[in-house]
Amino acid sequence: MILRAYLVTLCLFFCITASPQVVKLTQKFDSSKTPPRPDYSKNASWAALPFIKDEADTTPGLGIYKDLQSNAIADIFFIHPTTYTYKPLSPNQWNGDINDVQLNQKTNSGTIRYQASLFNGAGKIYAPYYRQAHYYSYVTSDTLSARLALDVAYSDVKKAFEFYLKNYNNGRPIIIASHSQGTTHAIRLMKDYFDTTYLINQLVCAYLVGMPVYDSVFIKLKPCQNDNQTGCYCSWRTYAVGYYPKKYIKPGKFSVCTNPLTWKTNETYASAELNSGGILRNMNTVIPKLCDAQIADGVLRIHKPNFKGNIFLNIKNYHIADYNLFYSNVRENAILRKDTFIKNKS
Repeated sequence: MILRAYLVTLCLFFCITASPQVVKLTQKFDSSKTPPRPDYSKNASWAALPFIKDEADTTPGLGIYKDLQSNAIADIFFIHPTTYTYKPLSPNQWNGDINDVQLNQKTNSGTIRYQASLFNGAGKIYAPYYRQAHYYSYVTSDTLSARLALDVAYSDVKKAFEFYLKNYNNGRPIIIASHSQGTTHAIRLMKDYFDTTYLINQLVCAYLVGMPVYDSVFIKLKPCQNDNQTGCYCSWRTYAVGYYPKKYIKPGKFSVCTNPLTWKTNETYASAELNSGGILRNMNTVIPKLCDAQIADGVLRIHKPNFKGNIFLNIKNYHIADYNLFYSNVRENAILRKDTFIKNKS
């Protein structure tokens, strides 16, 4: 019985939050081994589009939420995190191939289903596949190869965003949402297209989650300070109370952290009573009061999530669950900011 409960717990939570095993790339970045550049005029180059059926259309809670993309008057540009974690099909290939069926399935069934979907109540979701940098890029000492691989990935994100602006946006309000590697690229995208350009007038909000964002990185863009402010950004990274990962560098007071239960950047404690619902492995179940949250040391701290079987949960780094732990709160907030933006504009 104990073993069964343990396995159920793993299935419910660990499948979402486990860190990948490090697969080492033993040779330096070689541009000749980089997969072909995506063609974003083809639907197959997108993990999610509002006019095709995909995992971003998923709604949790057996009818609690609705997919409202068909009539939405705002857009979501979602940049997915790293799913390229396994041994490359081609030796030492630093960037994933968007024609890799295995990789796309991993992206779709994971981050698009569990992260991008939370925005389908606020707008039409556009999520490009891109030649993402291998997970090893974030842990290697070969910083040059890592930078080159990340540059390739960002060049795709940039091209996809330009295609989206030209062919789909038509001046509509925009929410930028990202996680982990996606946020690495989203920060650059915000600097290139929103921070000092006219597009800042179309920005509802940017959710730059899972990576440190320093308040000096932008010129005009500022962190959101309440739940309905627009033209700003939110950011958080989630750890257990008192936990410091290996090689942890304290981000300090200049690292922006937003509490997704209060939508403020102060260190006021937010009890689990404010958590309107999180999602674990079962998308049909929304779990209210899943966890609390408090900002400390420039990151978001939580106590052990409250769900059946959590006695077997020993995870301290909740990185991959940054969105899932606060699924309903983020969903509701995106809708609120979108409605506020449209009201103010009109």
